[in-house]
Amino acid sequence: MAEAQSIDLKGKPYNHLAFIWTLLAGTFTMSISQSSLSTAYPTLMRYFGVSASTVQWLTTGFMLVMVVMMPVSPWLLNNLRFPILFMSMLALFDVGTFIIYLATSFPLMLLGRVMEAMAVGIMFPSYQTVMLRITPEDKRGGVMGFAGLVMGSALAVGPIISGIVLKYTTWQGLFVVFMLIITVVFLVAFKTIKDVMPQKTSRLDYISVIGSLGFIGILYVVNQIGSTGVNWGAQSVLLIVSLLLVAFFVWRQFHVTSPLLDLRVLKTFNFDLAVLLTGTSYIALIVVTIIFPLYYQNVLGLSPFASGMSLVPGAVLLSLLNPLTGRLADKIGFKGTMLTGMGMIVVGWALLAIISGKQPLIVMILIAALIEGGNAFVMMPAVTLGANSLPDQLISHGTAVITTVRQILGSTGVAVATLILAVVTASHKATMSASAATLVGYRRVFITFLVVSVLGFIFAAMLRDGRKQKAQAAQD
Repeated sequence: MAEAQSIDLKGKPYNHLAFIWTLLAGTFTMSISQSSLSTAYPTLMRYFGVSASTVQWLTTGFMLVMVVMMPVSPWLLNNLRFPILFMSMLALFDVGTFIIYLATSFPLMLLGRVMEAMAVGIMFPSYQTVMLRITPEDKRGGVMGFAGLVMGSALAVGPIISGIVLKYTTWQGLFVVFMLIITVVFLVAFKTIKDVMPQKTSRLDYISVIGSLGFIGILYVVNQIGSTGVNWGAQSVLLIVSLLLVAFFVWRQFHVTSPLLDLRVLKTFNFDLAVLLTGTSYIALIVVTIIFPLYYQNVLGLSPFASGMSLVPGAVLLSLLNPLTGRLADKIGFKGTMLTGMGMIVVGWALLAIISGKQPLIVMILIAALIEGGNAFVMMPAVTLGANSLPDQLISHGTAVITTVRQILGSTGVAVATLILAVVTASHKATMSASAATLVGYRRVFITFLVVSVLGFIFAAMLRDGRKQKAQAAQD
């Protein structure tokens, strides 16, 4: 990692490691809050007297708000001193969490979740941008590997922490934990977070913000796939309007002096590949965390708690490999590292697609670990590659593009997996037993994502030397 002492914009030394760990502690806690609520759904449904489809909005609404805030993060980084931005987002998250803690009705809890999502949507691209900007290019892989360790482990830790807290306290106790941690991080940040991001002030393009709302519409329609009782006439209209808004948003970014999200980053070939690679690897990761627990419950008959715990080995491997793969990318290059990762992901899905019949739990756990381990070789190295392919002044826009696209592709992957599973299973129940039809449904899902992972492997094989791309982008 970088040297312990670094210099901020005022020429004063600061502790680089303390800065990074404070940054990661805040984003780690926010990430846990994103993934931990599913365990509490039954409790929240009873407490507020709402249905499963209604309580799901605590996650769906969170995701929609988060995605629309991501394109705003570069403007905020350019117009606010980073300590102010970071601590403001911690405060916003803390206040939202406190509202949830006090909530006596579901709409009030949803309001708190929206405030949390606003903070997360801004911080997720921002923390990556800052870490990349304050780290020398030849050490970025290792630093982002540690970031991947922290954020990757949050995916598994969230449901586990939620299960433990709910076992001993009420659901409010879960949010007390979040408030305590974020408050401690907020206080520590006064000492450790320094002004390290140069400002380039500009007016906020509100018209682009309105155009970015199309992302919410697209994700909303995607999340309706597979649901029952959906008015697809109205959804089709919403999808068309949302696509037009996104098209206008993209057009406008190329025709205004100070774009909200500078899409000129997409003119860099290696960056485009980085976006596609982080997207395909995230699809594999998120589909495993959603579909495998369903397989454990529906096919192997495990309890929800046991199926959740069965994801832990893969998540632990992902966390352990992240810092190693970051350093590997620094040493042998990104192409070899990401070909290795996509190769592991391809082998994992291929085994599931080729081997027929019900698989033992240990086999599924090992395959999940293989796919998640492959993700460690791809996701954060792809983010680092994307940054290395861009001039420094475009890194904030690049990370915002990567994070936004990754979230949209991940959500689409889950929706497609759920739809394929439901449709194929239902179509085969007339000719075979329910258990056999379910296995056919899962196998079609595995084949589908084998194809996606093969495309990812092809993207990795197309990578070029990042330094040459960066030099070319700087000349343009």
